[in-house]
Amino acid sequence: MRTTLVFFLIILTLLAACGGRAATTSIPATPTAAPNPTASPTATMPLAILVLPADMAQQDKDSYQTLIYGLTQANGMRFQVLNSLTADDLALVGPALKVVIAFPPDPGLAALTAAAPGVQFLAVDIPNLATAHNLSSIGANGFPVDQQAFLAGYIAGLVAPEWKVGILSQKDNPSGDIAVTAFTNGFVYYCGSCRNPLFPQPAGIYPVIVRIPSDAKPGEYTAYADLLIQNVVKVAYVFPDVATSDLLSYMSQKNLLLVGQSLPSQTLAPQWIASIQPDEITAIKNIFPQLVAGKGGQVVPTPLILADVNSNLLSAGKLRLAQDVLDGLQNGTIGTGVSP
Repeated sequence: MRTTLVFFLIILTLLAACGGRAATTSIPATPTAAPNPTASPTATMPLAILVLPADMAQQDKDSYQTLIYGLTQANGMRFQVLNSLTADDLALVGPALKVVIAFPPDPGLAALTAAAPGVQFLAVDIPNLATAHNLSSIGANGFPVDQQAFLAGYIAGLVAPEWKVGILSQKDNPSGDIAVTAFTNGFVYYCGSCRNPLFPQPAGIYPVIVRIPSDAKPGEYTAYADLLIQNVVKVAYVFPDVATSDLLSYMSQKNLLLVGQSLPSQTLAPQWIASIQPDEITAIKNIFPQLVAGKGGQVVPTPLILADVNSNLLSAGKLRLAQDVLDGLQNGTIGTGVSP
């Protein structure tokens, strides 16, 4: 009994000693240095601003925003979209701003370029701008209606049976007169005099030219389209200034094949050969790297592109011929025969 008690006291003493050491053991804390604050990488990234009018069609807005987003990403930049731009906006964003791309109406580029000489500005389809070392433009001289009409005449001749082509233009409109001459030249470029000893019509009847008076109301346009139909026209080009959706629908219903600036509705697609439309997107793509590099003061004509091509009417071979003519018009190897 006594031996057991002594053994028990020894065990308690050892446990108490171990507990005491555990209680007094401590691990010194390791000090951690606070991180140094750094500037936000977004704030220092180069910036491009896209100025789009609030009333621009949503589809066009989406196209241009997608375009500029891709271009800025490829060049290590960020971008903002504004509906207007002022000198205060320029001061607010500061030196990070490198490029501004503006669409009509003019946001006051003369003052803005002077206020920010280190920024490259690009005006798209804005006419009558003063030149500046940091201002470039696309389409400042207007739409190349002569090239569009020339190509339309070529395509019409390419597609029409027995060369039965015509143009619906506008009277007392200088651009309308240019379109008539260029369309005729494009038609002749394709087929010469288009004379055939087996063709009963008198030489020179085609192309049929109809001009709508400038004071005519849009509801009256179909009466002038009837003149093309009465002259057995099978393919027609409609000058953009008179190309209302109602007129084009009427002509389509009368089984005319059409070529013009833009397809107004998919319901016309079976009668629509192709669109010959402005291609600002390609022009912006081509000039953007130069703007980022600080190369300004450039004047770029509005390029054209073939779109809405109906392969049932314009086969791959014919499309290749049409594209060759378009390339020649734009690189200067083919002339329209008019001075717009």
